Amino acid sequence: MSSGKVLLGVLAGVAAGALIGILFAPEKGSVTRKRIAEKGEDYADSLKDKFNDFVDHVSDKFDEVKDQVTKHADKVKANAEEAL
Repeated sequence: MSSGKVLLGVLAGVAAGALIGILFAPEKGSVTRKRIAEKGEDYADSLKDKFNDFVDHVSDKFDEVKDQVTKHADKVKANAEEAL
């Protein structure tokens, strides 16, 4: 099972548990709805931050690979020019 699916399952479980906990809390409906909205915003912000971190990590790795390929291509070009 991929780590993405595991992470998604964990996040879904946490969200479902929080929602059930809030729904069974002895609060007024308006307070409960407000708490649900706040938790949803918190989870959305957290997920957005994690996604941005992931994109930054992938971008950094892409830049590293691009630099390595460029260096290797320059070496091959230099060797080819020497051979000619």
